Amino acid sequence: MAVSEALDRLAAHDPEAAELIKLRFFTGLPNVEAAALLKIPERTAKRRWAYARAWLLEELKGGR
Repeated sequence: MAVSEALDRLAAHDPEAAELIKLRFFTGLPNVEAAALLKIPERTAKRRWAYARAWLLEELKGGR
């Protein structure tokens, strides 16, 4: 439940990062395929993935 709520908050803040998390984490797509689906460069997807993971970790720790 906490992950779902945190992901909803991320989607409100950065919808593309939230979608990337869903594609990579929940469907298991590799970065290159997730980037292609989102129509963004793979390098951008890597940066967003790192940002979104850190954002969610802080959110789940209660740091926000």
